[in-house]
Amino acid sequence: MARALKKGPFVANHLIRRIKNLNLQKEKKIIVTWSRASSIVPIMIGHTIAVHNGREHLPIYVTDSMVGHKLGEFVPTRSFRGHSKSDKGSRR
Repeated sequence: MARALKKGPFVANHLIRRIKNLNLQKEKKIIVTWSRASSIVPIMIGHTIAVHNGREHLPIYVTDSMVGHKLGEFVPTRSFRGHSKSDKGSRR
């Protein structure tokens, strides 16, 4: 079920507060967050947000085409290391 339109998009309060403070001071610092479920809103454009992927924080530079998506969509949580050379189980 989708979120109610009258509520607006979910964005963590600490993100909004930090971005507004950086916009007032006209600074561009990396904002560290664990909130992968937060939506990207237009005031985030031009900022770099480091999102946690379960092991480390990966920086994302927010552009206008990302508005409406979630922060977690741009940070992969799994890294594929390839199939093993000696694995013959999948062959016929």
